[in-house]
Formats: sequence, structure tokens, C-alpha cells
Amino acid sequence: MPTINPYLNFPGNTEEAFTYYRNVFGGDFVNLMRFKDTPEAGRTSGSDGEKLMHISLPIGKGNTLMATDALEAHGFKVTFGNNINLAVEADSKADAEKYFNALSKGGKVTMPLADQFWGAYFGSITDKYGIHWMISYTYPKK
Repeated sequence: MPTINPYLNFPGNTEEAFTYYRNVFGGDFVNLMRFKDTPEAGRTSGSDGEKLMHISLPIGKGNTLMATDALEAHGFKVTFGNNINLAVEADSKADAEKYFNALSKGGKVTMPLADQFWGAYFGSITDKYGIHWMISYTYPKK
């Protein structure tokens, strides 16, 4: 059974927002990754390198609030409607492909499914109803 979690896009204040959410819900951040520490570092200038490429905060039983600084320098502009994604964590690579292919019918693929540097098979879609989906299968750690 897949897991579905909200994934938020912020215009550069993700760390501030997540510090606030951590104070509200408690817990500790996991998977905090800055742009300067990723393969994107070469195309990320100065202070943008300190921005968050990914952060997650477990909330409750099995729920995780996740986010990124959606940088304009990387071609993204946060607006009402594109600031929330539904992140589906599939149980297998085959399931990820099944969900991705089904949701992309009549919609728009924004990032094709592919192996990513963080150890996942990942892609994103805007479905025919305008809902933004992020489909992922995380490979088991060796």
C-alpha cells in the first residue's frame, strides 16, 4: 500500500517555515539537504546554496511533512496552486511506474521517472485535474 504525504514548495523560506512547524508539532527533522551539498551545487549561486533542497518532518503515525525551496534561479516560481504536491511513496519500482503512468494520462509529466542521486526512482506529474504528484520508490539501503 503506498504512502501519501504533503510536499510543500516555498519561495526561499523553507527553513523558517519548518522551524515553525517543528515548534508546533514537535519531532526532529530528517533528510535535511541543502542545495550546496547536492549535484545542483554547480548551478546554485552564493546564498541559494544554503537554501533547502529537501527537508522532512515526521508528524504523527506514518505521516511526513516535506518541502523544498523552489528557487527561481532553477526555473521555478512559487504561486498559489503549485506550492503543494502529493508525494506517493510506492512499495516497488513497478508500482511507482503503474501510478506514474496512470496519473500522467491526460496530464503533463514535469519530470520523467528516473533514478535520482538521493537513492530513489522518482518522477513528477500534474494530472488532468491540475493536481501535482511526486511518485517515488526508495531503493533499500545496502
